[in-house]
Amino acid sequence: WPKADTTTPLFQPTPRFSHRPRPDACGSFPPFAMAHRVQYENSNDVGVFVTLTNRYVLLAQGGSETFYSAFEGELGEYVPVVKTSVAGTRLVGRLSVGNKNGLLMPNTATDQELMHVRNSLPEDVVVQRIDERLSALGNCIACNDYVALVHPDVDRETEELVADVLGVEVFRQTIAGEILTGTYCRFTNKGGIVHPKTSLEDMDELSSLLQIPLVAGTVNRGSDVVGAGLVANDWTAFCGLDTTSTEISVIESIFKLRDVPSQGILSELKDSLIDTLA
Repeated sequence: WPKADTTTPLFQPTPRFSHRPRPDACGSFPPFAMAHRVQYENSNDVGVFVTLTNRYVLLAQGGSETFYSAFEGELGEYVPVVKTSVAGTRLVGRLSVGNKNGLLMPNTATDQELMHVRNSLPEDVVVQRIDERLSALGNCIACNDYVALVHPDVDRETEELVADVLGVEVFRQTIAGEILTGTYCRFTNKGGIVHPKTSLEDMDELSSLLQIPLVAGTVNRGSDVVGAGLVANDWTAFCGLDTTSTEISVIESIFKLRDVPSQGILSELKDSLIDTLA
């Protein structure tokens, strides 16, 4: 047998991103935008293993080719699709958080991981390691390109770094009484979905802060951890295989992934609900 190549680096070098202009730069998005069902190694919690923005997507290493091809087929023409680890783990989506302006990684991320990600993303995206005791940044921070909702107990320095690196307004918030804002909501520049037990008053307050429409909902057949079960940007979304057609319809509607008249959405939701109950 040939000897193993021990000179191959852990991360393969990725050339600077040179695809066609990204959607938010050219003012249009790919046609037929929709939500996709995927699974990472028998887990439906897609958001645990993926960080998705309008400028790039980070994927955990060790997934199946089916998993990677779903993202590369939908996003590869528009943004860099980067396979990496964070702090030596596959929990990319729970340990990192980012938007079109930047990416925050925990202080446990290695120098090699940091360099690999920096070399793979567009040059104007700031990649910063952050010294925060609540190191699961994806659980503690939810953001789009303009606003971030953070765990009430994050350090003041962390709050300032989030504002500077991501270029957002920062608000300390809870979602339905839950302090893990990144776990219990997911929002883009167009809309968002929050914990199903969020009150109407809280939703109105959050919608006013974010300046986008919100809906209370679930993923993966009733799971309330919508941040862990769903990732989305301004033109597509990915959720677990267990997500029902009703949940898919809500996701596509609130994130404006399809140009469907409101009456058509209501009719579709009723049909989907009847199918589910049947």
